[in-house]
Amino acid sequence: MMTKEQAREFASRWLPAWTGNDPERLAAFYSDDAVYLDPTIPLGVKGKDALLKYFRKLLAHNPDWVWTQIEPIPMEDGFLNKWLAKIPVGDRVIECIGVCFVQFDAQGLIRRNEVYFDCTELNAAIAQLISRSK
Repeated sequence: MMTKEQAREFASRWLPAWTGNDPERLAAFYSDDAVYLDPTIPLGVKGKDALLKYFRKLLAHNPDWVWTQIEPIPMEDGFLNKWLAKIPVGDRVIECIGVCFVQFDAQGLIRRNEVYFDCTELNAAIAQLISRSK
């Protein structure tokens, strides 16, 4: 079982990799057969190649977002990560609180990462931005 301190240490390296549009850096935290899902891909992607393709698109659209850990909750083979994301959308910054669970393989790479949050405010801000640009 991972301790809170171990989960904090891992998140201190992993979460910054979500910022700055460096998908290869982020993908390095994941195993070759990793499974990842979030609200935009509820059926998920499997395997590092598919994950890297998804990260390239996702991070290119969100290079300046910032993810920080609020609380780690240890669980079998990993931890539940309660987080805060600050996501720039046009001239606004949307703040989302959500959770994801992170499970590791024997080498310490993420084998499963499921992300959950209410994206209503984020989707509304994106829709408003799109309608302004038309």
